[in-house]
Amino acid sequence: MIDMETLVSLCKRRGFVFPSSEIYGGMQAIYDYGHYGTLLKNNIRDAWWKDMVQYRDDVVGLDSAIFMHPTTWVASGHVGGFNDPQIDCRKCKNRFRADHILEGFGINADKAPLDEINAHLDRLRKEKKLKCRECGSPDLTAARIFSLMVKSNIGSPTDELKEENAVYLRPETCGGIYLEYKNTIDALHCKLPFGIAQVGKAFRNEIVARQFIFRTREFEQMEMQYFLHPDSMNKAYDMWKDTRWKWYREYGISEDEIRWYKHEKLAHYASEAYDVEYRFKALGEYKEVEGIHARGDWDLSQHSKHSGVDLSYFDEKTGERFIPHIAETSVGLNRLVLMFIDHAYTEEQAPTAGGKEETRVVLKFDKRLAPVKVAVLPLSKKEELQKPARDIWNTLKRLFIVEYDETQSIGKRYRRQDEIGTPYCVTVDFDSLEDNAVTVRDRDTMAQERIAIRELEAFFKEKYAM
Repeated sequence: MIDMETLVSLCKRRGFVFPSSEIYGGMQAIYDYGHYGTLLKNNIRDAWWKDMVQYRDDVVGLDSAIFMHPTTWVASGHVGGFNDPQIDCRKCKNRFRADHILEGFGINADKAPLDEINAHLDRLRKEKKLKCRECGSPDLTAARIFSLMVKSNIGSPTDELKEENAVYLRPETCGGIYLEYKNTIDALHCKLPFGIAQVGKAFRNEIVARQFIFRTREFEQMEMQYFLHPDSMNKAYDMWKDTRWKWYREYGISEDEIRWYKHEKLAHYASEAYDVEYRFKALGEYKEVEGIHARGDWDLSQHSKHSGVDLSYFDEKTGERFIPHIAETSVGLNRLVLMFIDHAYTEEQAPTAGGKEETRVVLKFDKRLAPVKVAVLPLSKKEELQKPARDIWNTLKRLFIVEYDETQSIGKRYRRQDEIGTPYCVTVDFDSLEDNAVTVRDRDTMAQERIAIRELEAFFKEKYAM
């Protein structure tokens, strides 16, 4: 088993994820993605995009702005209702989400009204069970509302940040999709049912952001809103549940590592809501990575009402006019990065050059998601090996992300590539000067085979099914 501390250490040491602004002491729950983290994240994003847009004829793409007209968030209900219940410890000044505190007592207070949450807290106080998680003090405040919206302003930097001139960094990406629904239909002549997909950043002023990149204040979402006739919701909803489940299986997540979680307490606009939950080894529990929701017509109806623009759909075949209903799939891209690293992390015994055994750490990513596809490693820094190794790198880099590495011993370089999840290493040795062949090492099995240099391109194209 792996713990979160080990995973965080690996991610920093190997250039996947860094604490943001670390030289100034950092910022809580905000992270930067290093070279390998960026490559991994982009590969996951591209895999999702191919499945959701490229391979379908009923979903189109969008990249909407982070800033939107302030009325957007009034219409969506975020300004008035996008919040969490917060309690503070008067002694150590730490803040907590009240519903998370209640979870520890087996009380599900997700989306519960504030008076109900405070009633639970009062009962626990009387029973002398309510204590601060950090310092143990029983001196905790009552729960109060904490807005998750991140407020900003546009215009003169001297303007005071008042409610009337405030704008918000979007708390979710779907808002931009709803605002561009009409333009998309007018420009692309989409017919129902159809979806709009996008990948983008969102921002939430979390009370307690925790568990590394699982819950952060700045994050990326991959969302798709599928517009349809209300009578076809059940069929479409089941289709999307099946489609998204198969995607996880396609990229190596086994049936016993994911499960469905059905929401019993639904948002007011939803008629059905399921989460895909993954069992994180580093967290020791199942956690949500994706939500699939039947949202009804609430979103378009609200934006139509507040904007005064008719967002109904006219079906030319039936002569019916109606507000489309929406089936939504919403994925946390950062959570998927953590999921795939957690899933790939493996510790196993491996032989050393001296015939002994040592623990090998390897990230066994699906080859398509691996940040680096091939590493080219000359056996030494001697020029006669550098030139053919560089030639191989120059050839393969047109096809994949390929790394060239000539530092340290060959054994240490193999271990480094194992820890960043590179599926294949190509070693150029002195025999290569005679037989025009190289040794290709497989990441997972550590098996080695001799391949002619002229055949390398075809060899890797076959391995990556190109």
